[in-house]
Amino acid sequence: MCEDKFHDECGVVGIFGADNAARLSYFALTSLQHRGQESAGIAVSDGTKIKLHKSTGLVSDAFEQNHFEKLDGNIAVGHVRYATAGGRTIENAQPFMNSFKNGSIALAHNGQLVNHTKMREMLEDYGSTFSSTSDSEVILKLIVRKYIENGGHLGTTDNSTSNEAETQRRFIEAVKQTVLQIKGSFALTIMTEKLLIGVRDPNGIRPLCLGTIEGPQDSYILASESCAIDAVNGQFIRDVEPGEMVIINRDGIRSIKYTQDKKRTCIFEYVYFARPDSVIDCISVQEARYKMGEVLAREAAVDADVVIGVPDSGIGAALGYARASGVPYGMGIIKNKYIGRTFIAPTQEEREAMVFVKLNAIKSDLEGKRVIVIDDSIVRGTTSRRLVQILRRAGAREVHFRVSSPPVKFPCHLGIDTPSKAELISSSHELEAIRAEIGADSLAFISLEGMIEALGADAFCKGCFNGEYPV
Repeated sequence: MCEDKFHDECGVVGIFGADNAARLSYFALTSLQHRGQESAGIAVSDGTKIKLHKSTGLVSDAFEQNHFEKLDGNIAVGHVRYATAGGRTIENAQPFMNSFKNGSIALAHNGQLVNHTKMREMLEDYGSTFSSTSDSEVILKLIVRKYIENGGHLGTTDNSTSNEAETQRRFIEAVKQTVLQIKGSFALTIMTEKLLIGVRDPNGIRPLCLGTIEGPQDSYILASESCAIDAVNGQFIRDVEPGEMVIINRDGIRSIKYTQDKKRTCIFEYVYFARPDSVIDCISVQEARYKMGEVLAREAAVDADVVIGVPDSGIGAALGYARASGVPYGMGIIKNKYIGRTFIAPTQEEREAMVFVKLNAIKSDLEGKRVIVIDDSIVRGTTSRRLVQILRRAGAREVHFRVSSPPVKFPCHLGIDTPSKAELISSSHELEAIRAEIGADSLAFISLEGMIEALGADAFCKGCFNGEYPV
């Protein structure tokens, strides 16, 4: 991994009612590519059979034109992955699918379970077998077991309306029983041949939203972020609520509130993970970043000539800082967009050196100036040190480092790929020591209170900052 950043596990999508469900899923997943670059997959139903294609790499690498000729149908679930629980292999690529004599189910999962080891051992004791090391497959197998316990079988040779309704009722109940038993963070899209379900965990840690799309009938989309709805020319309806199941079939859409808990959306969605054009839980990601920068300018002002942001996620906060401080905004840093997150250099020294390839300074914006550089976070500190070197090499007279999130002191076990606590520079270094380590003239982080003020609410998981987790 060449980036000194946190990484979200993945992004999910579900489509119902569109003739070209697989193609729409492709466009939606491409818009969610920032959430995972290790693998991509789409499962699609034509009403009688589910077909699946998944592969390693980016969405554009995983799919070719001929794949869509085979993936015909009007119900689909899709997934892009960045691994946390489970290794980085094709076996752990999603969606996961379970086929039976008369039917199949497919599932895509964003998040991470904290009790997946216990659940897996229980299922293995009951005779379940697994093809992966992913906690997401545990969810799939648990749904299957609950469904069988309820007296159901997936699919039916009897196409009568009454039998189909009973089959769906039992399946929905199996999903409900499953999500009440698993613990952790999860946003799920689940499908059978004739049914699509979206589920968000009781705390809403991972995001999931609902929209409509144009189609021959009532057509819907579920997605990790609203930008995916925009990508298919859809209309955003609302966020799926914490502890809610959304069920979509040919009779329409309905909701089940399977449990009630305090909303605790991952605060890092607004700092770094989400695209700036997304809206999560009624909060505009870009507007949140503007406001974080404004609060940071008030809390950590410094005399300077220019404000710059580290692309891409530091730019919104830099614009807000400039607006509030009156210090002019400049581009300052250019990003090579052809260097993806998937690049792996063999040594730590080479990984750090990749920062010079990915980012470069614009000398005319910086030479002889006192520069305020805004980044979204400091994790290990290696990227920050390289950034300061880049700016000084371009002639910056002073470099004042400002961070639009508080110090990251604790690792995450709820769906973010984080270093160990020992690798988090803020867990073992005080402010002045971090400043010296990265080589800046000054350093300041936004306060946690200031960040909450910027977001206009206090309904977030802040475990990476204060060690307090909702699960």
